[in-house]
Amino acid sequence: MSSTEKLEERVDLGSFDESFYAIVGRGDENLKYFSQVFGVKVFARGTEIMIRGEEEKVKQAYDFIKGIIKELKSHPMTAQDVRERAKEYVSKREAKELEDKENIIFLTHRRKAILPKTHTQKIYVDAIKNNDIVFGIGPAGTGKTYLAMAMALAHLKENKVNKIILTRPAVEAGEKLGFLPGGIAEKVDPYLRPLYDALYDMVDYDKASYMLERNIIEIAPLAFMRGRTLNDAFIILDEAQNSTKEQMKMFLTRIGFGSKVVITGDITQIDLPKREHSGLVEAIKVLQNIEGISFVWFTQEDVVRHPIVARIIKAYEEFERAKEEQDTDKTSQEEYKESSD
Repeated sequence: MSSTEKLEERVDLGSFDESFYAIVGRGDENLKYFSQVFGVKVFARGTEIMIRGEEEKVKQAYDFIKGIIKELKSHPMTAQDVRERAKEYVSKREAKELEDKENIIFLTHRRKAILPKTHTQKIYVDAIKNNDIVFGIGPAGTGKTYLAMAMALAHLKENKVNKIILTRPAVEAGEKLGFLPGGIAEKVDPYLRPLYDALYDMVDYDKASYMLERNIIEIAPLAFMRGRTLNDAFIILDEAQNSTKEQMKMFLTRIGFGSKVVITGDITQIDLPKREHSGLVEAIKVLQNIEGISFVWFTQEDVVRHPIVARIIKAYEEFERAKEEQDTDKTSQEEYKESSD
């Protein structure tokens, strides 16, 4: 059902008591007022209130009336009080809609508005606007790569950059790259697939394919960045925790004039061999006080995937914390035993 299709909702007030008259008003004056401020038709039929109109507007009026009914059970109000609440409710909704409109980063080909949904995401988007290099660090599902992709497409649309470059390290997560079929392009493609998925979610297939064919958008493994200078580009390095120290330094020194860089990663999900040190972890230590570079840290509270994802992340964090404490206690006990002996 689209927002312009008609919908009807009913609210049963139960009886003709003080709450009923506080909501309905003298001579149905409140219902007429609700019709005006919510842009729907509101009328009484017995003890039921009927709401008819466009889906989104009906839902707003319905939510308001249900909320007032709940509030009246513990806090008596006059009909005028209820009208004032309706006016305040609509004003807040309009302010929120205006704020959301101003915060829209990009409209997808399906007319879906992409905008920050959490406080940290808003900080992240503002950091990208105001800095040359931004590190987005935190768990999966927090929108680090997705919002960076939206910002990149917005920059391209506004002619702030000439191209978008999307890259990530081709590092095995418990699987061996060499066993995959095909040449190098086919072997690295699965590692780059999440970047393609984000792109196709925002831009229709034909337009995305055109931009990829013309190299307006380039998706490549991090190793392919060596020896290049990247001018007038919006560059996203995804899964940066799996870059080596050498790769990270190489990547950061490729940045040219007019470019903007977003580096995303989760330092709790490093898939590098144990002898290798993460380039992202080192960059966090080295670049903290460099002007033009911003670090934004996400937590499980910023997860915008299925709610169970946040619970899974929290469970793993608690498990790892308990394990570290256990290992620390075990080490202390062994050291105490050795000193006693």
